[in-house]
Amino acid sequence: MKMKILITGGAGLVGSNSAEFYALKGDKVIVLDNLMRSSLFGYDKKSVEYNWNYLSQFKNIKRVKGDVRNEEDVFSALGGGVDAVIHTAGQPGVPLSVKVPKDDFSINAYGTLNVLECLRKVSPQAAFVYCSTNKVYGENVDKIPLLEKKTRYAYRRAAGVSEKMSVDLTGHSPYGVSKLAGDLYAQEYGRIYKMRTAVFRMSCTYGTRQFGFEDQGWVAWFVIATLQNRPITIYGNGKQVRDLLNVSDLVAAFDKFICSDMPSAVYNIGGGAQNALSLLEFIKELEERTGKRAQLTFSNWRPSDQKVYITDITKVKRALKWRPKVRAQEGMKKLISWVKENENLW
Repeated sequence: MKMKILITGGAGLVGSNSAEFYALKGDKVIVLDNLMRSSLFGYDKKSVEYNWNYLSQFKNIKRVKGDVRNEEDVFSALGGGVDAVIHTAGQPGVPLSVKVPKDDFSINAYGTLNVLECLRKVSPQAAFVYCSTNKVYGENVDKIPLLEKKTRYAYRRAAGVSEKMSVDLTGHSPYGVSKLAGDLYAQEYGRIYKMRTAVFRMSCTYGTRQFGFEDQGWVAWFVIATLQNRPITIYGNGKQVRDLLNVSDLVAAFDKFICSDMPSAVYNIGGGAQNALSLLEFIKELEERTGKRAQLTFSNWRPSDQKVYITDITKVKRALKWRPKVRAQEGMKKLISWVKENENLW
């Protein structure tokens, strides 16, 4: 049975890859995006506009230029109703949230509430997927005992961060707070209004068609900067570790939930320990694969920057019968190729 799916932030990395996935399945897709990403980050070239135009090739994708904070725009995108919403729209930068906390709140917190409320009025039976973040755990993650090794920090005993980690009594950054507000609203709409909502607390997602900047999307930014001979600033000592999740694996998890009869739930999702790399390790592999030397400088740690974040994906694997398929090294290779093929974009 074909579905009708609304994807907010449909021109971003996760949104555009989600839209393409469902378009190729033959579903009807509506993408809603205000195309603000470049201006938000002070980028003087087009970025998500590329993805916006890329999606025009699919006849079953309808593109709606609008803002998740605008009720009329959301109602217009929902039309007569949908089977699912994947809410990827958001202000994704931690440093930017410190500079413009009110904008960060309005996009991430109010924007999420607005989409949920519009959906409740039009299609309360629809599945709702919220793109949350590991930043909701804030500095609580740093309470996990660590070992310092030559090229990375490592958990002393823990395998990864599970959904049992507390989100309370800790520093978050304004970004972590605004995303947590949306996270909690998604959960409450599942509890109070009996909507079927899934919160995916994402680790480091990357992939082709990712426009990385220094403030957000570091995987793509490191690749772009290295290939373009641009300087890279590492904040801290570079031993901080993230588990990398290819966007195709993330979209597959969304689909597992949407197509299931699973009740509302919160899932931590990432590449897991097998796809965890420190910044130093990533740079070394990048240099080997490109044959180019990264131009590195080091600066002070950023506020609330977790030294290690590795996702415990036990729950999502069991509940949705899902696992990450794209290894970090394979995904890096594809991203390098895409950046090389699109040099005119940088």
